Amino acid sequence: MNSTTAITATPTRCAWAQTDPLLGAYHDAEWGVPEYDSRALWEKLVLDGFQAGLAWITILRKRDAFRKAFKGFVPEKVAKFTADDVERLMQDAGIVRARAKIEATIGNARAYLAMQAAGEDFSEFIWGMAGGKPIVNKTGKVPTQTPLSEEISKALKKRGFKFVGPVIVYAWMQATGIVDDHAPDCHRHGSKKKRTQ
Repeated sequence: MNSTTAITATPTRCAWAQTDPLLGAYHDAEWGVPEYDSRALWEKLVLDGFQAGLAWITILRKRDAFRKAFKGFVPEKVAKFTADDVERLMQDAGIVRARAKIEATIGNARAYLAMQAAGEDFSEFIWGMAGGKPIVNKTGKVPTQTPLSEEISKALKKRGFKFVGPVIVYAWMQATGIVDDHAPDCHRHGSKKKRTQ
């Protein structure tokens, strides 16, 4: 072997991230990395709502199309969508064409802006409920929901959000690093690393 040839070992990842290169890249660069940007948190909540009943890889493959369809997930733009926009989105094969989820996204943009208008920063609100720092799961068991995801779900629903049940909220908490659910043997478990892309 040439002395300049490097041997690169595949890092140990959570089992779900070993089935597809796109999932592996998402796992290593994004999943579980604490997200504090309010708009980005809202975008990820919307995408987790669209995932309900589907595999995450489906949403990940369509994420760029979602971003284009929903104007970069800028709440101020999405909140202005009309019934015509709903019909346009129902014809967009690049996204998941579920009317209830599309309408919920528009409503959720309005709820997000209503929170903002009331002086509630989305990121501060969510992270405040979580205690201000990532919750590291040391059990090795990954729940589908927790008392905290139920509490956040209720708080969001009270503010007018839809498709934010406790299971969706928990998946979102995992994705945004509110909870660190990397497997104990995963190279990202308990990692303080920032997003790499």
